[in-house]
Amino acid sequence: MFQKQRTIQRPISLSGIGLHTGNTCAMTFRPAPPDHGIRFVRVDLTGNPSVIADVDHVVETARGTTLQQGEARVHTVEHVLAAFAGLQLDNMIVELNANEPPIMDGSSRPYVDKILEAGIETQAVDKVYLEIDTPMAYSEADRGVDLIVTPSDDLRITFMIDYKNSPLGTQYTTLVDLNKEFVEEYSRARTFCFLSEVEHLKSQGLIKGGGLDNAMVIYDSDGGQVEVDRIRKALNLKDEAFVGKNGVINDIPLRYYNEPVRHKTLDLLGDLMLIGVPFKGHVLAARSGHKANVALAKKMRQLYKKKKMAGKYSSKSNTALFDINSILNIMPHRYPFLLIDKILDLVPDKSVTAIKNVTINEPFFQGHFPGHPIMPGVMILESMAQAGGVLLLNAIENPQTKVVYFMSIDNAKFRRPVMPGDQIRFELEMLSFRRNACKMRGQAYVDDILVANADFMAMVMDR
Repeated sequence: MFQKQRTIQRPISLSGIGLHTGNTCAMTFRPAPPDHGIRFVRVDLTGNPSVIADVDHVVETARGTTLQQGEARVHTVEHVLAAFAGLQLDNMIVELNANEPPIMDGSSRPYVDKILEAGIETQAVDKVYLEIDTPMAYSEADRGVDLIVTPSDDLRITFMIDYKNSPLGTQYTTLVDLNKEFVEEYSRARTFCFLSEVEHLKSQGLIKGGGLDNAMVIYDSDGGQVEVDRIRKALNLKDEAFVGKNGVINDIPLRYYNEPVRHKTLDLLGDLMLIGVPFKGHVLAARSGHKANVALAKKMRQLYKKKKMAGKYSSKSNTALFDINSILNIMPHRYPFLLIDKILDLVPDKSVTAIKNVTINEPFFQGHFPGHPIMPGVMILESMAQAGGVLLLNAIENPQTKVVYFMSIDNAKFRRPVMPGDQIRFELEMLSFRRNACKMRGQAYVDDILVANADFMAMVMDR
């Protein structure tokens, strides 16, 4: 895998119709500076609005991946992103004068050829990889979908599909080396659908630009030629269509003996590009589609954000995500009012787990109460709120310039006393975050026994 970021040397364009919208689209690939990432720009809209290619901007995964940010909406981005992933490009501007890239022949190869024609430029800035340290997974048991990512020195994908009631049967492939295999062994794999799906897709307003020149249609019906003729009319095909001996309508030759599973691998590559950074890991996929791919990408992006924060603040201890020195880099509080000792876990924008070690040296024990020390409930709530402050500050840009003001505390309950020698574990969940205000729900435990809980509302302000 390459160590430096990459883009293209010069702009280059291509045009065609979109698979689902049927809209004619001219698309231009342009170089982008280091650390820019991938961005789609709608040059047909006022102000040329754009959308960043990451999972935070995915709004639809039905038969394709759709991105939206404000007015900029772009359908079916996965084949373009697969070309970028396979050629290991990090920074690209994609200009479109419609809302869907041209489908071309249904594979990523036309985009790959144009990129190679433009030339690839190695940039002076190092790539940042997400390295998978421990296995992670996503599954949909009701659909038999499984995705597992295990540690690996490089990106690898093993994919299995199982269509028992069709000519496809069970297919399997393994992508081991992007440099050696992607262009010739995967980029030419075309999209496909089953004959029985065509009318339903049409009724959903999809595949308006679909045809036998940009998708393989797999025969899976008992209706014979009568069924094919009916679907031919649904697609408004001018040419004849017939049941192929190889299970593909019109006997269109396969580019690979297992072309469908290779195309599913292509889709997965494109969807995982939405993590926002390249990754090193081995993805094991079974019967996965865009919905599951994007769900996995979200989990992997959360892991990347967590690692990025740990690298930014951590000094780093064996068990804590953030130790006390890291917390001092994040929080404005100081002695005697810094009341959390370490952060065990933080899922960006979602949750935090923090620890407070309660010792007899706490200054409040001198008066609360002499001879019978009990941690004041208000101090438990303050400790919980500080843990929430770490979560909130890491959900915004430039946290060192901000401070968290807590506006309200609701539903506070104290369930048992906290004594010197106890260790409190705070678990907070972010319920909502709009503009600069958020709601959080927190619970405090000692030895897995709930000792207090409360709901908070807070606001981020400039220091």
